[in-house]
Amino acid sequence: MEATLTGLGATDRPLALTYSGVDRAAHHRMDEAWLAAAWSHPTTRVFVVSGGQVLVEDGPDGRTELVMTPAFDAPETEMHRYFLGIAPDGVRYFALQKDALPGRMDGAARAAGLREVGGLLSPLEAGLMVHAVALENWQRMHRFCSRCGERTVIAAAGHIRRCPACLTEHYPRTDPAVIMLVTDDQDRALLGRQLHWPEGRFSTLAGFVEPGESIEQAVRREVAEEVGVTVGDDVSYVASQPWPFPSSLMLGFNARAVSSEITVDGEEIHEARWFSREDLRAAFASGEVLPPSGISIAARLIEGWYGAPLPRP
Repeated sequence: MEATLTGLGATDRPLALTYSGVDRAAHHRMDEAWLAAAWSHPTTRVFVVSGGQVLVEDGPDGRTELVMTPAFDAPETEMHRYFLGIAPDGVRYFALQKDALPGRMDGAARAAGLREVGGLLSPLEAGLMVHAVALENWQRMHRFCSRCGERTVIAAAGHIRRCPACLTEHYPRTDPAVIMLVTDDQDRALLGRQLHWPEGRFSTLAGFVEPGESIEQAVRREVAEEVGVTVGDDVSYVASQPWPFPSSLMLGFNARAVSSEITVDGEEIHEARWFSREDLRAAFASGEVLPPSGISIAARLIEGWYGAPLPRP
């Protein structure tokens, strides 16, 4: 089901990078006979992922689509074949991890990453790409057993790495991170800018959840650490978004501050400001402030408060 942000002034557009209508069918991942039959089915579709990129094509109608092939046309690989799920029409989807993307004789395809095309693909294809990119990154980064150091082998259609020495099973890692739209008693929004961002780019605050910490505690701690503002008890969950850059799950919140003085940490946050809606509208119009990426849940959180779609960077 698509994740949407709803509420006062919010847009009802689905979040980018979320699955739509694909059953992951995890119960089939250990069934080698079923996987072999699914791979051989004429309707099965396959795409290659390499270094976080896939091949896409831009059609004459302006749509961008993943380059997919039937399984019998796919590059050969056995170990790095990942089952992604089944669409409502019965089509099975697989991704192949390769060291390089295959060449295209027609020259129509181009290599692209999620940041570039995540918001251009259909929700189904964007979800498939997120799944594949996340698996590829985990597979590349976790080739050895963290318990005994032995090289692990792939199992469960790409969703487990198993150690043949100590028999430990390792599962894909997802790091929870909070991302929050903080407002004050004047209903102003607190936005910050990281040092490495383009000049003028502002967004919501965010940070990783630490061990032994609730997500609400993480919201309060991150805001206090990054900009010195205190968040009270009013912390409400809005929506989540997979963010495989490289392996996060963004947990979106609205939060109310009980203090307003800003003291940036100078490390993660270079600049932070309170914006009224009028302030932000004028800053967008003048080009003084650039909005966050359209594929990020940050844009939707800000839109929920702002009451209108943000201009696209």
